Amino acid sequence: MSEPVQTPQTFPTRIFSGIQPSGGLTLGNYLGALKRFVQKQDEGIETIYCLVDMHAITTWQDPAKLRQQTREAAAGFIAAGIDPARSILFNQSQVTAHAELGWIFNCVARMGWMSRMTQFKDKAGKNSENVSLGLYAYPALMAADILAYKATHVPVGEDQKQHIELTRDIALKFNNDYKVNFFPITEPVIEGAATRVMSLRDGTKKMSKSDPSDQSRINLTDDADTIAKKFRKAKTDAEPLPSDLEGLSGRPDARNLINVYAALADMTPEAVITEYAGAQFGTFKPALADLAVAKLSPITSKMSQLMQDPAEIDRILGEGATRADAIARPIVDQVYDIIGMIRSRQV
Repeated sequence: MSEPVQTPQTFPTRIFSGIQPSGGLTLGNYLGALKRFVQKQDEGIETIYCLVDMHAITTWQDPAKLRQQTREAAAGFIAAGIDPARSILFNQSQVTAHAELGWIFNCVARMGWMSRMTQFKDKAGKNSENVSLGLYAYPALMAADILAYKATHVPVGEDQKQHIELTRDIALKFNNDYKVNFFPITEPVIEGAATRVMSLRDGTKKMSKSDPSDQSRINLTDDADTIAKKFRKAKTDAEPLPSDLEGLSGRPDARNLINVYAALADMTPEAVITEYAGAQFGTFKPALADLAVAKLSPITSKMSQLMQDPAEIDRILGEGATRADAIARPIVDQVYDIIGMIRSRQV
């Protein structure tokens, strides 16, 4: 077998990111992820996008719903503008390299690193003794998702930055432990006016598909009337919009709606404030609703059309998995060589 590579290497720019198919896609997923994924694809960079169904089962999932939600998420990617011919789009469980490298990284990562992960604390709450081991260890699998492709950049929201830092720690420790320059030190890509979209009912909380109130979010499956009604009923305050962003300090609901408008319109928040300075929300919210309907309705319609043919979605995911495996398999095989595993099986 080949000896571990110990000479410096240059890592080509490669973007990886993923979304859990554990519920319907929201406006937050679109503005915080899908819209930016399409932009990166259009920049001519190699892009790999994954539906992380193995992460989804860190909490129990109904099998039929998981299949449905995975297809719906794939439809959302495509409807938003991801071209399966230009980007690789697949579901995680079809590429075994993720699970294999995830175990290796479980052995590289330290318990102290995992214990500092704030998202585990948030999700487990006071019930940490009863949640799955997978929920505790999933940041190592997330690192494997990224490094199985030697991804150099990962578009993430601010709340996911800690996981990229852990990925960097794991890559550094692996490289140092085995005296190789094998994995890149991945960079988070955090950009855009609405990288973290907040609830329409509470501007201090992230828009979430798990919120019990459907009025708190815009679902990508909502029709035009529903989108418009939700924005018109979105929580605001009695003050008019200020003339600059400093005037939004202490007004999280107002700031959220300004950010959403800016992201949908490809404007800066400053430009939105300039345009609507002094306006009451009775004027601004209908304008935001009209903009959202114009931007999201075509996506909703395309998703509905795609979901009429689940076999075609499965074909796209299967082809994407084949392309993903062609990249990840040699990388994981090299990892086995580096760490001293005998690889003598004839395939």
